[in-house]
Amino acid sequence: MMNPSKYQRQYFMPPVKCMKWAEKEYVDKAPVWCSVDLREGNQALVIPMSLEQKIEFFKLLVKIGFKEIEVGFPAASETEYEFLRTLIEQNLIPQDVTIQVLTQAREHIIRKTFEAVKGAPKAIVHVYNSTSVAQREQVFKKDKEQVKQIAIDGAKLLKELAEETDGNFTFQYSPESFQGTEVDYALEVCNAVLEIWQPTADNKAIINLPTTVENAMPHVFASQVEYFNKHLRDRENVILSLHPHNDRGSGVSDAELGILAGADKIEGTLFGNGERTGNVDIITLAMNMFSQGVNPGLDFSNMSDICEVYERVTRMKVSPRQPYAGDLVFTAFSGSHQDAIAKGMTWREEHDCQTWTVPYLPIDPQDVGRRYDSDVIRINSQSGKGGVNYILKQSFGISLPEKMREEVGYLVKDVSDKAHEELTPDNVYHIFEDHYINAKPIFSVDECHFKQEDGIVAEATIHHNGSNRKITGVGNGRLDAVSNAIKQYFNISYELSFYEEHSLTKGSSSKAVAYVGIICNGKTFWGVGIDPDIIRASIEALIVAVNKIEELGSADACTDARMIEIMNYVQANYIDITLDDLAENFFLSKPYLSKYIKEKSGMTFGDLVKKIRMKKAKALLKSSNMTVENIAMSVGYQNVEHFNRLFKKAYDMTPMQFRNQK
Repeated sequence: MMNPSKYQRQYFMPPVKCMKWAEKEYVDKAPVWCSVDLREGNQALVIPMSLEQKIEFFKLLVKIGFKEIEVGFPAASETEYEFLRTLIEQNLIPQDVTIQVLTQAREHIIRKTFEAVKGAPKAIVHVYNSTSVAQREQVFKKDKEQVKQIAIDGAKLLKELAEETDGNFTFQYSPESFQGTEVDYALEVCNAVLEIWQPTADNKAIINLPTTVENAMPHVFASQVEYFNKHLRDRENVILSLHPHNDRGSGVSDAELGILAGADKIEGTLFGNGERTGNVDIITLAMNMFSQGVNPGLDFSNMSDICEVYERVTRMKVSPRQPYAGDLVFTAFSGSHQDAIAKGMTWREEHDCQTWTVPYLPIDPQDVGRRYDSDVIRINSQSGKGGVNYILKQSFGISLPEKMREEVGYLVKDVSDKAHEELTPDNVYHIFEDHYINAKPIFSVDECHFKQEDGIVAEATIHHNGSNRKITGVGNGRLDAVSNAIKQYFNISYELSFYEEHSLTKGSSSKAVAYVGIICNGKTFWGVGIDPDIIRASIEALIVAVNKIEELGSADACTDARMIEIMNYVQANYIDITLDDLAENFFLSKPYLSKYIKEKSGMTFGDLVKKIRMKKAKALLKSSNMTVENIAMSVGYQNVEHFNRLFKKAYDMTPMQFRNQK
């Protein structure tokens, strides 16, 4: 059983109320950034970096834009010392970059540090000693004056050795374990150090406040910082620095509120690597500013390369949930989130938006080198229609019609669900391709020709049951004509209810995409065609859709060669054809022919002709401005009243009602 009475608050509030920082809304300008990756980040590694790795990391930090880089604790080990000397002697430090080195306030360590930093173009020598109650009582067994004297002595030695050593030096002091130190006492120590250094406008000093072990809420730290900001001596000549840790998980908040309270500089690391729970993550801090329109002065536009170098040289992994950098931080698997993101992206395109407001994405992933199609919208069993459509559109130029998206979405997520796997964009496309582009298990149409004869006549070659047959259909357009030929061949009925097309926006710009939806027995079936010729693409889409009709496999297809010829002849001559004409053309007796048609098609000759005429009339009603009387005559009926009666019997509405319906 956990016993909370074992613990008490170990921080100290300022002696006066300090809450002016709370009146500020956001961080409006970047602080001075100091990376401590090569010192504290390195000392926290199970296997510290080699010399070569530290040099590579240093170059990365320079590339990102850091102007102050703490390169190590040169008195701690030979590797640390050698690294610093290598940077100086090989002129690896750019003119606009200042290196920083750390030393305890102990004489021999300070002297070793100055040996190491000799000849540096610009260097910050950072000296520290612990001032907390716990350290004074338990570790050093010294009183306040004695601990303050350690700081004063260290400050004096820095000043003395700087005058004796070749280089350009700035001094920095830290009251280590600051949050466990009485705030007014910590101020007293820092002011005593500043009295020694006598900073000027041309030679400023740095006072650094570390949450060595974070033990208070962020607002407490902000109040402590504000107190220092108001009461430090020579404040105009002092850079107030913060060094937040993350023991309470509040390192970022400590830094942000600390800046509001008056801090000028932030020390931290990439991805928060450091002792225990780590240091404040400078990437998160900088990108938080960036996301609110403030220039952070650091470049994280190629986050994947930064992650690669970091993981390789430190042997640490970047968490997939690491803000702004993790593999999953911009990723949406949820269907509702995917839909919102997709609609937000469309909104941006349609409204030419200059600012970023896309739902669920705090920044544009492309600003840190991420891809929309593979990093943002990712597909698994939780995904929805919006995400699947987005992947198809972004990666392959397929913009699904709204009415088709739900079916495709459920199909894809079902595959993911059964496989218990995430699907890549290529996986998604292959599923789509298999079900909507290449699905022709029963028949295909290999060739098609058209001619204009009172409408469009389609003459197609259908491949079915291992053989090719010629079929003919008449319609108000090419697709309708092919559709009627297929219906006639299989003796099936369906409604061509949806058609949409667009150019393919990925890959070959010469290709078109067509989407066809048909309704048969109350069910909708979809097909997609892709071809340089939009007519061919439309036909391919229709073929896939019809292939999905369940009854097609058992349909009594017209496979009899003679009957196909007869049907084609009737299609071509439906206006004035008679049974006598047909019998004469095929050298058959009328009784035999009548019986043959009934047996093969399930209709009498008269019903067959009537069906073809009615289909043509429907096409003309929708596609032309012809009067009903003229349409009746054009499809073979001299008496318009007779035509009206037949039409209403066939479709349960008058020709005008059919024309006027939406």
